[in-house]
Amino acid sequence: MNDVNRIKVVLVEKKRTGKWLAEELGKDPATISKWCTNVSQPDLTTLTKVANLLDVDVRELINKTKD
Repeated sequence: MNDVNRIKVVLVEKKRTGKWLAEELGKDPATISKWCTNVSQPDLTTLTKVANLLDVDVRELINKTKD
């Protein structure tokens, strides 16, 4: 599966951890890990919450599929 999201990259850019994100969202750290490795994806509502927590536009969390 191709990388669908950039959550891991943005977490690093913002100097945050998956553990911090899990605590903020009330999710299991294993769930965040799956998002960061693109094993699974958050739903759109959750992705919007992630963007708000990281103070980025939601589009910055999604990889382009076309040039």
